[in-house]
Amino acid sequence: MCGIIGYVGDESAQPRLVSGLQKLEYRGYDSAGIALANGDLSVTKRTGLVGDLDLPASSPQTIGIGHTRWSTHGPPTDANAHPHTDCTERVAVVHNGIVGNYDDLRAELPGHTFRSETDTEVVAHLVEEALAEGQDLPEAVASVTERMEGSYALGVVAAGFDGIVVARRASPLVVGYGEGENFVASDVTPLLEHTRSVSYLEDGDVAVVTRDGITVEHEGQPVERARHTIEWDANAAEKGGYDHYMLKEIHEQPQSLRQAIAGRIDDYEDRVDLDLSLSDSFLRDVEEVQLVACGTSYHACLFGKQLIESLADVRATVEYGSEYAVGSGRTPDRTLVIGVSQSGETADTLRGLRAARRSGIRTLGVTNTVGSTVARECDDAVYIQAGPEIGVAATKTFGSQVVTLALLAVAVADARGELDPDRARDLLDDLQRLPGAVQGVLDDEETIRDVAEHYADGDSFFFVGRQFGSPVALEGALKLKEISYDHAEGFPAGELKHGPLALVTENTPVLALLTEGARPDETANNVREVQARGAPVIAFSSATRGEEDVAEQFSIPDLGLLEPLVANVYLQLFAYHLANSKGRPIDKPRNLAKSVTVE
Repeated sequence: MCGIIGYVGDESAQPRLVSGLQKLEYRGYDSAGIALANGDLSVTKRTGLVGDLDLPASSPQTIGIGHTRWSTHGPPTDANAHPHTDCTERVAVVHNGIVGNYDDLRAELPGHTFRSETDTEVVAHLVEEALAEGQDLPEAVASVTERMEGSYALGVVAAGFDGIVVARRASPLVVGYGEGENFVASDVTPLLEHTRSVSYLEDGDVAVVTRDGITVEHEGQPVERARHTIEWDANAAEKGGYDHYMLKEIHEQPQSLRQAIAGRIDDYEDRVDLDLSLSDSFLRDVEEVQLVACGTSYHACLFGKQLIESLADVRATVEYGSEYAVGSGRTPDRTLVIGVSQSGETADTLRGLRAARRSGIRTLGVTNTVGSTVARECDDAVYIQAGPEIGVAATKTFGSQVVTLALLAVAVADARGELDPDRARDLLDDLQRLPGAVQGVLDDEETIRDVAEHYADGDSFFFVGRQFGSPVALEGALKLKEISYDHAEGFPAGELKHGPLALVTENTPVLALLTEGARPDETANNVREVQARGAPVIAFSSATRGEEDVAEQFSIPDLGLLEPLVANVYLQLFAYHLANSKGRPIDKPRNLAKSVTVE
């Protein structure tokens, strides 16, 4: 996803914009630019990194917007980089999202000169037309957004206008409040060094950001958006001495898991309190729980589905956000849809949640981001409390999502009268021991690094497991392909003989989950099948097991059904060190974005 930063104040805008864009680099981008707008408008943009911008040593201008672009319409070129300007070069626009009807809008602008292949440039020319008709900049932006289809987070500046006009629909935008200065950004990360007081704009909002304040209108009427205080330490969004954000975030997992659990378990009664408004009567009558997510969050849902079904005795399904539809045979008032999204802004997941709500289905958001669209639009929300995650490849949020879904499974089982006290006690005890078990894996990092580097030249990598090991196998393969660019596949171990076994060679390392919760005896039979074809096997086994003839073996402490979740940290470290040995740009893998806010 692209990044937006804006500043209005008494100080030079340029260094603040550059610093903000650098803090947004984790989102992935192929070009960057800024526009400064005191008096005359000046725009600097180009393909490449923020540090490649040809900027003056200093600038007195105190109003500006900046952008990092991830290409959609048109390839990465200097002309296609943001900001985009109108014919008079007195209006500049930055934009996240897609203007769905830009071809039609462009056809309505005869006589205008277009310099790029982007959909965004049409916005600059439409604002130019509105200004020529006598509207002021806020009126012009509001009138243009009424004509736009699709998604957008817009930042607009104009020569002679003392501020920034912003607007959003289906793409996140946050405004930050300072003293004698105010900000706008696509997320809070670039704001943390300046302010912790923010408001999240809602769909249809148009806001004016000036030195003296921020005003918001919705459908032409003034509105107040709640202020939130960001609790993250600004240092939490820095690398803290690690070579990459991803490695730092892998090492933060003991703490992030403790945060996901903190205050939510009653040790005396073996119960869970997630502070939800879902009534026990509603949960007693629920016939189906549908989990909707994408990517890593989807894999967390596969784990959560099994916990919900086994503990609460209610049917659970998992669907990709991009494929979700409210089908027949479901009773809306007896269905619960859980949308899981780290950012709380994932477009496909939001689409599914909105479809559910339109059908009268109750929705619950599971997210890491307070004030996000998922949190605001769902009937209820629970936060995974993992802290900021900067690396594009999700790591600590996966574990925190699974833990949160495990707690939710216990709470649902309790409300339905299905909670077996002994099973509940064992799971809750294991959840509280989980951070320590993960720390044990991190202490063994050097060993897994050596193994990863040894097998770095593999032709392909297979990740296999059963039951709770299956979603972890999928997640392990995703991590490796995301950051190493190697071919990797994850699947239930029993599927090997149904096709994938044809691809196994002596140069196909197989990473196998042979832990409690992953049906290790059956998986061991599949391991023998790949060994018979000469494939080296890297096994992650319960401490009580000893695997024969495997190339490498890592022992997982006794943690019941959660053992695959501990093994997942080994898989993360394997992917990281393999990719690092190849010199890959781990925090900014090609073609990927941290938060996918367009479908």
